[in-house]
Amino acid sequence: MDSLDLQVLQQARDWHAQGNKVWLVTVIETWGSAPRPPGALLAMRGDGLVAGSVSGGCVEDDLIDRVRHGERVDHPSLITYGVTKEEAARFGLPCGGNLRLVQEPLASTAWIDEVLARTVRHELVARTLDLASGEVKVESAARGEKFEFDGKRLRALFGPRWRMLIIGAGQLSRVLAGMALALDFEVICCDPREEYHLTWDVPGTIFSKQMPDDLALELHLDPHSAVVAVTHDPKLDDLVLLEALKSPAFYVGALGSRGNTAARKQRLAMFDLTADEIGRLHGPIGLDLGSKTPGEIAVAILAEILAVKNGIALTQKKEGSAMPQAAGVCGRG
Repeated sequence: MDSLDLQVLQQARDWHAQGNKVWLVTVIETWGSAPRPPGALLAMRGDGLVAGSVSGGCVEDDLIDRVRHGERVDHPSLITYGVTKEEAARFGLPCGGNLRLVQEPLASTAWIDEVLARTVRHELVARTLDLASGEVKVESAARGEKFEFDGKRLRALFGPRWRMLIIGAGQLSRVLAGMALALDFEVICCDPREEYHLTWDVPGTIFSKQMPDDLALELHLDPHSAVVAVTHDPKLDDLVLLEALKSPAFYVGALGSRGNTAARKQRLAMFDLTADEIGRLHGPIGLDLGSKTPGEIAVAILAEILAVKNGIALTQKKEGSAMPQAAGVCGRG
């Protein structure tokens, strides 16, 4: 679940609380190339103000125009764009793509309150809309479920934000935290060392002075969690790895050379970790980009985390892609 859609729900709830008429528009089906996946949300206020998106912009313009000209549905209804190539071109749908939407009036925000409260608790929930009655239900969902629409009901998933636990509050951590925030991660930095936490200055992050292993247990690391240990201090890094590698966290990595990583794995093997759990450790951390500076290392770490998050094989180049000449090498024809 894109946290953008949770922000759309928050905005829709706020508009409704202010006494505005609000409609939600959900992508239910796409053909061809489509900029937004099924389940993507847009909220539209009675005066045409919108939050979120369902396309590249032209569809939104048409929806706004409909509302401003008095087309204000009072029950869930279907809208289809791009039936012909001409319409696809008009509405900015590439490659002749088609787009089907459900538009519904927001009659109550109680279900939004429930969705937002449960996702903050890192729960994965599903919202079901009955098109005939307009009734909405919120229930628990399981990881691996997908958006569903059978013509009568739509079932959309809302889950917790992806989050990153960074161990260590040095320069690399500050750069990494800023980049992770830009990629929509919830960022938590942990460092119990007095000389480090006093200089932490990254707005929008959460800082903890707890011992890393205690915090990892307290956070109940889940499949939406990444753990990055970058203190260079085995007393701190190894502590969190002992807990993180046993958790469902989708990514666990630690900074260090190949030699340091091998020594770390030997230390971890002395505790109650299986070979498979130790094998989950990403180290040396990050893709091999030849990184030297904190900024470059942070890019390498985030690139690896995103690849794992998105289920992409950890290769440096896509198969069949061009191999550019190395920087500083002058080719002569």
